[in-house]
Amino acid sequence: MKLVNLLSTFIAGTVAIGVTAANAETLRLGDFQSTSHIVSVEGTTKWMAAVEEATDGAITFEHFPSQQAARSRAQLDAVNNGILDAALIGAIYHGEVLPLNTVVGLPGYSGSAVAGTAALQELLREGPLREEILAAGVTPIYGFLLPPYQVLANGRLGGPADWDALDIRTSGSTQALTARALGGVGISIPGPEVYTAVERGRLDAVLFPLASVPGYKLNEVVTDISTNGSFGGFSFVMVVKTDLYESLSADIQALMVTLGAETAQHVAEAQDASVVDLIAEWSAAGINTYEFTDEELAQVVDALGLVSADWVERIGGDHAEAILAQYGALTSQ
Repeated sequence: MKLVNLLSTFIAGTVAIGVTAANAETLRLGDFQSTSHIVSVEGTTKWMAAVEEATDGAITFEHFPSQQAARSRAQLDAVNNGILDAALIGAIYHGEVLPLNTVVGLPGYSGSAVAGTAALQELLREGPLREEILAAGVTPIYGFLLPPYQVLANGRLGGPADWDALDIRTSGSTQALTARALGGVGISIPGPEVYTAVERGRLDAVLFPLASVPGYKLNEVVTDISTNGSFGGFSFVMVVKTDLYESLSADIQALMVTLGAETAQHVAEAQDASVVDLIAEWSAAGINTYEFTDEELAQVVDALGLVSADWVERIGGDHAEAILAQYGALTSQ
């Protein structure tokens, strides 16, 4: 069902829901993306607008994008500390609290934003990933993945021999295992800080999803971008402080989740579609957008073969192996 149809259905039911301007709730929502980033344009702002319209203004948002309320790694703390009521968190940035949710950072699984998002939505519906987020004091509303990470550098990187001893930007400890397996050194730097790190020579290469490159203008500071690698993923999860969420009516809760599921699918589709146009645009601008050869891919896949096993051992507990198996099955559908 299209978003407009969902909106019509819910708007028609607002009388039954019993939401009025008199009991309006304004949620302070933070995220670390700019409002021009595709994640915001096709995701966060679209969901906020849909919820506001569907509730006829009974639920509204005060938006704090671009780390205005808290830095990328502090979004979850900001919700728990009452600075924010809700946030679009990068789950991998909170690996110490959400270790199982870092499974999406493993290489070789999700082949597209759409496939990864479908898997994540299923995992957030029930089970250990959802329970882990709930234990952190927040309730997951919806989640989605970025397209698979590619490598950006000033020089073409192929097989593992090309990666030896390079300083490589990674997103969290899970993806750092990927860099290490290829012979490099993983350096965890939030997206907003990557441009300067590359420009100043602090980084030799960057693992990054192509749909997010324009939001950080990384195409301005690199000369070579791969297009067919699969170096892990990154998940965004919209969360609301659990105490606040549970104070809302069941109808409002259901509305937020239903519109969230529609938004997750939409932003995933938008990202996958954008990648094709971006590759053509960069190629025309003189950037070397290249595919790994079959031989290079075989070498890379072989080198990365132990990353998942390392992740299971590092995370430990009863759920890591089961979650990995479930994630693998869901992303291969």
